[in-house]
Amino acid sequence: MSTRKPRTRSSSSAPTATPRKTRSTKSRTSSFRTSQSASAPSAASSTAANRGAAGAGSGGKGTGSAHANFEQFHGWRALLNPIFCYHGFRMSVTVLTIFGLIMVFSSSSVTMVSAGASPWTKAISQAMFAVIGVVIAFVAMRLPESLYKRISQPVLILAFFVQLLTLTPLGTEVQGNAGWIRIGGLTFQPAEFMKYALCLWLPKAMIEARKEFEKLPKDATFKERLMAFKVPIIGYVAGFGAIMIGKDLGTGLIVLLIGLMGFWIGGFPGKPLLAISGAALALVAAFVFSSKNRMTRILATYTQCSADDIQGICYQSVHAKYALGSGGLFGVGIGNSREKWNYLPEAHNDFIYAIIGEETGFIGTTIVLILFVILGWSMFIIARSTKDRYISIALLCFAVWIMGQAIVNIGVVIGLLPVMGVPLPFVSAGGSSLVMCLLAAGTADSLMRNQPQIHAELTRV
Repeated sequence: MSTRKPRTRSSSSAPTATPRKTRSTKSRTSSFRTSQSASAPSAASSTAANRGAAGAGSGGKGTGSAHANFEQFHGWRALLNPIFCYHGFRMSVTVLTIFGLIMVFSSSSVTMVSAGASPWTKAISQAMFAVIGVVIAFVAMRLPESLYKRISQPVLILAFFVQLLTLTPLGTEVQGNAGWIRIGGLTFQPAEFMKYALCLWLPKAMIEARKEFEKLPKDATFKERLMAFKVPIIGYVAGFGAIMIGKDLGTGLIVLLIGLMGFWIGGFPGKPLLAISGAALALVAAFVFSSKNRMTRILATYTQCSADDIQGICYQSVHAKYALGSGGLFGVGIGNSREKWNYLPEAHNDFIYAIIGEETGFIGTTIVLILFVILGWSMFIIARSTKDRYISIALLCFAVWIMGQAIVNIGVVIGLLPVMGVPLPFVSAGGSSLVMCLLAAGTADSLMRNQPQIHAELTRV
């Protein structure tokens, strides 16, 4: 009877104790990027890379990589395709700008005639600014990411000093907002430039500050943690404060949103972020309570506005709702608005969305809203899929700027928010807003090109 030998475990197969991995301190940008696995699986990504490499090695045009990129996204996942998002972004900007020119002419023609000018005056002016903005955007699209990083600080310093010019004799007040500069016959709102400068500079400053923060010991004090971010804090507070000096509450709110996004995604610690956010909100509240006109508008919006108050403080809001309501489903037709006949103030500017609703109906306003959603979604998805922290944070800041401003404008028109004087991006009349929005779009386009799939697709074409 044979005895069974006990099985011996070889040293090579013996289990080895693996050291437990310690979770390193990461910024929210890192955790933000890890979520891209749902839309771009690593296996599919490596397959795409291998196919692309094979195509390049065989002397082809790399079509294998492009096909692999599209094969990753089926059905609803096409919404997560960076290439589709990139083209959707460009389409949205183009359509909104062209549609804006049409609506500026339609909504301003009566106002121009009543002022003794040609009905084309405002439309021609807007078209000229559109041409300037498109040229600047095309230049911005060709600039590399490295250049944006290098010029971000000089651009912020320039924006700060230009904003301070509003306190000099060059400064002028437009409808209670002292944040304008008049040079000759042209007026310019430097706060629009400040938005762009912060979107460009804050990501770089946060990345550098986060590196200093991660060098701190675990037992670092609150003050030491806060001081690691002193550069982005000082720069942002200076820009935000310069805007609030002009008592521009609407623009200040948008800049506040940009700052919150940049600090949060950039990895600013939670408790200090809440403290700074509270301080910023307190500053905004102080500006609100210090102005009787603002307080009256806010109280009227939420307590006193009614359809009967067509001559009081709710005049604009009530007539904006009249315009939206009379548009119905399909609208009264472009050019046929009744509210633009000097009933609705700023019909071609801050309240142009109301005229869109009257002339193109619920269908038209919904399409405009969808275009903004596509624009914001595209920047979000590409920021989510890129490995470059600067690009990710910058794209999200640009997205918050454009989307936040659109939401505030539409919220004012439909009566959810008090009147703030915030234009609808790419659509409202105004050279400062249009040129800077197109510059932001061109810069975002340049940053998007660094996304691997987009870069491969554009290189292949």
